[in-house]
Amino acid sequence: MTKILLSLHVLAAILAVGPVTVAASMYPAAVRKVPVALPSGAGAGAGEAAGPGDVSTVRLLHRICRVYAGLGIAVPVLGLATAAAMGVLGDAWLIASITLTAAAAGLLIAFVLPRQEELLEELADRRPVEHARTARLAMFTGLFNLLWATVTVLMIVRPGSTTGA
Repeated sequence: MTKILLSLHVLAAILAVGPVTVAASMYPAAVRKVPVALPSGAGAGAGEAAGPGDVSTVRLLHRICRVYAGLGIAVPVLGLATAAAMGVLGDAWLIASITLTAAAAGLLIAFVLPRQEELLEELADRRPVEHARTARLAMFTGLFNLLWATVTVLMIVRPGSTTGA
C-alpha cells in the first residue's frame, strides 16, 4: 500500500504542482507582452485598444494556476497518507516539508493568485500595467517555486531518514 500511496503522491505533485509552477512563471512576461491602447493621435490605429484575443494567453495561464492549485490539494493529502503508512510522521525532514508546503500554498493563495487576478482585470479593462507590479509578481512566483524545489529536495534526500535513501 505504501508504494501505491507514494506513487500517487509523486504523480499528483508532478501533474498538479508542475503546471502551476510553469504557468505562474510565464505569467508576468505574458502580461508585459499584451499591447495596450495608444493615446489618440499617436499614429496609425491610435486610440484603438487591443482585441480580446490579446489577453487570452494571460487568462489561460491564470486559469491553469487556479485550477491546478485546487487539484494540488491532493499532494499534501497523499503525502500525509504516505508518511503515516511509512511511519515517518514525526521525522524532522517531513515536518520541514509540511511547513514549507504550507508556506508555498499560503504564498500562492495570498500573493500570487490575487495579483494575477488584479493584472488580468487591468488588461481586460485595457489599462497599462506597471512593470514594477509584474516584477513583484515574478518575485512572489519565484519564492513559490523555490519553496517547492526545496520540498522536492527534502523528499528525495530525507536528512536523518532511516529508510536508506
